[in-house]
Amino acid sequence: MVTDLVVVLPGILGSTLRQGDRMVWAPSAGSVVRAVTTFGASLTDLRLPDGVGDEHPGDGVEPVDLMPDRHAIPGLWTPVKGYDRLLKRLRRIGLHDTGPHDTGPHDTGPHDTGREPGNLLPIPYDWRLSNRHNGQRLAAIVEPALARWRARGGPYADARLVFVCHSMGGLVARWYVQRCGGSDITRATILLGTPYRGALKALAQLANGFPELLGGLGERLNEFAHSLPSLHQLLPEYACIDHGGSLATLDESAVAGIDTAMVGDAMRFHAQLKEAEQARPDGIDATHLIVGVRQATPTTAQIGTGGVSALDTYLGEDLAGDATVPVTGATPAGTPLDSSRLHRVADKHGNLQRNDAALDQVESVVTSRPIIVRGADEYSPRVLTPELVRAGDPVPVEVHLPERLGIRITVTDEAGSVIESRSPVLDRGGTVVTSFAGLAPGAYTIDVVGVGVASPVAPVSSDLVVWPAQGPFQRPTYPRG
Repeated sequence: MVTDLVVVLPGILGSTLRQGDRMVWAPSAGSVVRAVTTFGASLTDLRLPDGVGDEHPGDGVEPVDLMPDRHAIPGLWTPVKGYDRLLKRLRRIGLHDTGPHDTGPHDTGPHDTGREPGNLLPIPYDWRLSNRHNGQRLAAIVEPALARWRARGGPYADARLVFVCHSMGGLVARWYVQRCGGSDITRATILLGTPYRGALKALAQLANGFPELLGGLGERLNEFAHSLPSLHQLLPEYACIDHGGSLATLDESAVAGIDTAMVGDAMRFHAQLKEAEQARPDGIDATHLIVGVRQATPTTAQIGTGGVSALDTYLGEDLAGDATVPVTGATPAGTPLDSSRLHRVADKHGNLQRNDAALDQVESVVTSRPIIVRGADEYSPRVLTPELVRAGDPVPVEVHLPERLGIRITVTDEAGSVIESRSPVLDRGGTVVTSFAGLAPGAYTIDVVGVGVASPVAPVSSDLVVWPAQGPFQRPTYPRG
């Protein structure tokens, strides 16, 4: 029996958004491309004003629900498969949903619906806004919900909060716990692929802009991205700028094309969190870090005349990560990279919240009882795939394993239909390079699994968006805002 209140926070892009009476960011009939183009039509209204800081812009945008299915804005962040499987797992172990909650501008948390309160509380948030804003907003939602849950008495009277967070949701929870008084009522914070100290991918996006493949949409998305405090707060706080054998922080480096004031504020955000955590050294014991490993991950960068060149190495050493958040960014300052505090899962960022081994670890913490976590003796593949290709171009897939083992590579479309499945033979070094052709525009999952019931190969799941070769945004069709 779980007596605590479990709060689920998604990552950036992981909450649906409504503006007035229309949904501006939501699943669109199983089509990632359609959802992105619909979102593109609203970019003028959704771009945040200069100097918004930690405030709400008052533009009528409200978070509605967690994204249940795959979602992506190519070039803004990594494609993510959604949170339906995570929520299903939590319900399976006995958690029950709270009533509906008000997500308007004067958010007061769950309504009193007259029914027995639940102890599973998924919280959407406006992922455009500062993580300070969203962290402070949590207090008005989780604290009344916890009070109602405790009011049941008995074993629930001393209930506390358990946060289950994916990606940027972990930064929102950390701000609430460390800076808004949440530590006194929080038992555990579970972080799935959270960029604890930032991610180099955010720097590359802000410095280099969006892929040319997106045409006019890319130009408008670039303006939108540069207005987001949240995206800047994903910038790496650790020393990440490679100056030919030495590393410097963003505070010490000028990167063209990025607002220096927003970079400075983002670095203060990380510094404020670090300062609060150092004042409570026991707080790290209540933080459970689930990190993706073995995947090629942008970790450091070199600055050139053409922008930022991302490197998958740290001073020449490949430390890897989850293909989005490097292990250097997923680990608290002062924590060794081989620390037992890190629960390592061989998978990519967009699938950590659905990975069975990761969910076993979540269940173990939530239930406060030991769970045998899958994959302890498995081989962890390193899988290299693109996240965005043009329709008609082949999709390369490269797999590396420490031994020559049997694997199967399956490509699945948004409807869950298998497009192609093959079992290539690895060479003697444990490597295979193959490609898939003829994929129509849309979103796809590329799964690499072991062959056989007792295969020692851990599954790794990648996400891909195939963009129309002549999409509707090759030329700007909306007024620039």
